[in-house]
Amino acid sequence: MTKAKMFEWLGVVTAICYSLLIAMNIGGEFIGFSLLLLSSIFIGIWARMGRHRGILFLQFFYATAGIIGMIRWFK
Repeated sequence: MTKAKMFEWLGVVTAICYSLLIAMNIGGEFIGFSLLLLSSIFIGIWARMGRHRGILFLQFFYATAGIIGMIRWFK
């Protein structure tokens, strides 16, 4: 497995886990938003490696949403 594929699939799996945690509404929102941030980092690395500029740009917004979610969880 190439490094690019590893980052791609790590991003996909963490995004799926994030989505399920948030959708289940079981109090795992902080962990979910942490997974969103992690997913955006993984997919951002993959996008940078493959020169997928649109996806890379989108990951900045997902990372921002993850950070905002984690901050708001504590307030």
